[in-house]
Amino acid sequence: MTTLSRRALLGSSAGLAVAAALPATTVTPPPARPNLFVGTGGDGHTFPGATMPFGMVQLSPDTDTARWATCSGYHKDDGSILGFSHTHLSGTGIGDMLDVLVVPTRGPVLLEGGPLDDPDKGYRQRFSQEVAEPGYYAVTLESGVRAELTVTDRTGIQRHRFPAGPGHILIDLSHLVLEGPNQRPYIDEAALTLEPDGTLTGTRRVFRWAKGRRIFFAMQLSRKPDRVEFFSDNDTPAGDKGVTGKRLKAVLHYNDAGAAPIVIRTGISAVDLGGAKANLTAEAKHWDFDRYARAARSAWARELNLIRFDGGTEQQRVVAASALYHASIGPTLFSDVDGRYVGLDRQTHTVPRGEAAYSAYSLWDTYRAFHPLQTLIRPKLTQAFTRDLIRQTQQSPFGPPVWPLQGVETGTMIGWHAVPVLAEARAKGIAADYAAAWGGVKKRSFDWTTPNLDNSIGVKAYDELGYAPADRIFESVSKTLEFSYDDYAGAFIADAAGDSAGAARLRKRSGNWRNVFDQRIGFARGRMADGSWAEPYAPNALGHSKKWRDFTESNGWQATFLNQHDIPGLIAAMGGDAAFEAKLDGLFTASSELPADAPPDISGLVGQYAHGNEPSHHVAYMYAWCGSPWKTQAMVRRLLTEMYHDRPDGIIGNDDCGQMSAWYLLSALGFYPVDPVSATYVLGSPLFDRATVQVGGGKRLIVEARGNAPDRPYVRSVTWNGRPWTKSWIAHADLVRGGRLVFDMAAEPNKAFGRDPKDRPGHA
Repeated sequence: MTTLSRRALLGSSAGLAVAAALPATTVTPPPARPNLFVGTGGDGHTFPGATMPFGMVQLSPDTDTARWATCSGYHKDDGSILGFSHTHLSGTGIGDMLDVLVVPTRGPVLLEGGPLDDPDKGYRQRFSQEVAEPGYYAVTLESGVRAELTVTDRTGIQRHRFPAGPGHILIDLSHLVLEGPNQRPYIDEAALTLEPDGTLTGTRRVFRWAKGRRIFFAMQLSRKPDRVEFFSDNDTPAGDKGVTGKRLKAVLHYNDAGAAPIVIRTGISAVDLGGAKANLTAEAKHWDFDRYARAARSAWARELNLIRFDGGTEQQRVVAASALYHASIGPTLFSDVDGRYVGLDRQTHTVPRGEAAYSAYSLWDTYRAFHPLQTLIRPKLTQAFTRDLIRQTQQSPFGPPVWPLQGVETGTMIGWHAVPVLAEARAKGIAADYAAAWGGVKKRSFDWTTPNLDNSIGVKAYDELGYAPADRIFESVSKTLEFSYDDYAGAFIADAAGDSAGAARLRKRSGNWRNVFDQRIGFARGRMADGSWAEPYAPNALGHSKKWRDFTESNGWQATFLNQHDIPGLIAAMGGDAAFEAKLDGLFTASSELPADAPPDISGLVGQYAHGNEPSHHVAYMYAWCGSPWKTQAMVRRLLTEMYHDRPDGIIGNDDCGQMSAWYLLSALGFYPVDPVSATYVLGSPLFDRATVQVGGGKRLIVEARGNAPDRPYVRSVTWNGRPWTKSWIAHADLVRGGRLVFDMAAEPNKAFGRDPKDRPGHA
């Protein structure tokens, strides 16, 4: 349980220097370097290996493939490494990828990884001397091999330095564990071939999270092996030319592996072997590992310069740099150098010249802060994402993407949150053909005859009854609330297509949140098909029965505040400003007790607010609507200092493809998009004395927090470009023009700031 105290409310970490007290001659320290191990412990689910910003390849060590803790393939607490694979997910709650494992080692050839608790039973190796930097990773394995990794956008580059004497490199296409009670293989077909020029090529089809996705690779080595062995299913020897089957391996033997470093360059593709070869040829033209590493570091230096924070503690600056790094990994590039990619219709398509396709959109999470962050600092990339999501909406049999991964619609989570991403981009002036997406949005919203995904089961009843019934639809309350937000966003896409009737229908339906809000008790709760409320009800429980869980990774406390698009309506339903403020206070001061069946995603509790999962992320900012933004300021500062740290368990929940990190970055700047589609930000409490933000087109946004300190989280006043700013919110259109946003900070709240109804969000 988390208890509130004045000290905790103000923020307990030390060290925000007062800008005004610094002498004019103070030398500005260099930008903080990110710690790539942040999030690799606890339940952050990040990885420390090498990748380019939004690149196709994530070349990183795998410590395990089976546990929820290793959805990324890596956990800092594990004591041994299986090897290095070329694709990884960052911060997700489900595992997949981990393609083309490379194991440099010595001694007897072992073909199975072995158990984590007994590395000596397989090819696992204990390790030491890890180094992880943007675009570069290195580690010393217990075999004595010093392994180094770097990347281009579409290729992985490895350099392995062996001790003198023999050694070998194992290529394992089957190190994933078996699936489920029936032990069905994740891999149903695979191939490995040694081509005449010495290139090792291969493919596999994987049924893990993204069912049926394919990967192709082409691998070249700087030194020709002295002998090659292939192994088929059950580790049966299969000669030296190639092999087909399901669980395949190749071993490349070197009689004197230590004679010179062995450099490996590997191109991958989801389209075909030709694509992997073309990617390799285009991006890996030499054998100079250090040259590749320098190029990767330079690319990251440019990206990590988009936001610079000054002031605060060294730890806070490292946390901020690490958050920017983790908010720059995905979505991942998915189109080959020739523009080809696999669409959600499982067909091969080609992007228009100058554009790209992407994969790994964690949209249930990322529409909230990650995509708004990109729109602010990378508008051109947002345009690329927007056009890509429109294409995916057109190609998918289901309409707007939900959680697309490697050309497969996983359907994970609820709603169809590609639509808020598109609507937000349109509201913020990102140029794209939004009308082209309307057909898919309309189909998902109104057509009950097309193939359905689990996440949207219940839309027909939601349309007819005004809510998803709790005795028929799993996670009915959360679905009703999130469908309502997607309807609100979808209306803007209908507007773009000129369908006024469709827009009106969606706007009306976006009010369905009211139908699962019980005004008698002031909570969102399950409602039966006959209109009665589901019983029993407890606001910290997941639902009225084990069979019919009412909420998605949340409970009644958290879901009650899920409404992002009609907060004035929610305030009215609760009985006005005072009642709404008291309810928010109650959320943050309630007992943190959860039922035994609560998922691990409900983490980072302050009362029943759960910062470790996305449904709560906007809630601390809702005080602005009832005229008490000073409470937002105190709570946001507390969350910034308590929920993020410079250590492996420094992210309180799954990073979810950068969403947790994006919340930190925007909140540290002093503002947050409670409703991204509104194209406005609610002001909070900036963590640093000064931030410099590149907002595109050569323009800069400067954010200053004058008089800032750990015990001064409150905003006394604000100026925008030198003029007084009395509103508790600011428009995106203002910030992206560049300028200077200055907060005057104080130890005591200015309760008059943002109190006047005309200064609250939603008022022009």
